[in-house]
Amino acid sequence: MPVFPRHPSRTIQEGIVLALGLIETYGLVGAIEAADAMLKTADVYLLERNSADAGLITITVAGEVSAVQAAVQAGRERVQQVEGNGRLVSAHVIPR
Repeated sequence: MPVFPRHPSRTIQEGIVLALGLIETYGLVGAIEAADAMLKTADVYLLERNSADAGLITITVAGEVSAVQAAVQAGRERVQQVEGNGRLVSAHVIPR
């Protein structure tokens, strides 16, 4: 499901996305917490949220490499703090 950016970005407007960040979790609450932490930590933009069977959810963000790295690290830490079903499956940054 595509998600619109929270505000315009020069890199997004110009079509230059320097890095993608992905966090994959089991459970919706962990994914929401990760997305919240990622968007509040760095100047990144939520591109999409994908759901798969058995509660597997992937959050994808974009932005400059350093911002995406900081955002993914913050999201990873936040998921690990969620009680219950908030399990981190993987986290990855793909620089250009």
